[in-house]
Amino acid sequence: MDLGTSSKGGKKPLDAMINLVPFIDLMAVTIVFLIMTAVWTQLGRLQVSQPSHGGEEPPGPEQPITLLISEKELRLTVGGSQLDPIPIVRDEHGRLETAALVTKLRRLKEQQPEQATITLSTEDAVKYEDLVRLIDTVVRDGPDTLFPSVSVTPATG
Repeated sequence: MDLGTSSKGGKKPLDAMINLVPFIDLMAVTIVFLIMTAVWTQLGRLQVSQPSHGGEEPPGPEQPITLLISEKELRLTVGGSQLDPIPIVRDEHGRLETAALVTKLRRLKEQQPEQATITLSTEDAVKYEDLVRLIDTVVRDGPDTLFPSVSVTPATG
């Protein structure tokens, strides 16, 4: 087998030295990045579900609670009755103020202590960061948990 090392014919040698150090460095950085990304995705996971369309209501005296999110206001609906709208207010950093919503949700939780689910119905124009902030507000981890089960649906009509 000719490796191209002979001087006759003027061929150049075919075996080349490949430096593996940059490749190993790149793979090490990539693996570290992937491991860190996997950890962050686990920490940032939200427990959100879509409501079932089976037509069955959950058992018990609880009435379904829905929060309609629009660009200008938040509307809470309990059963068939709608509460007063909560206007959207932002702080100096542009984040949604949620104190008024938390107050109303706490009142609802006192009236229906067994209620664990809430449905957030959002319009298309609502920013994703606002939706996430509202989900965090509704869930509120720790001893101050309001509604641990959240469903997200698009607003109709």
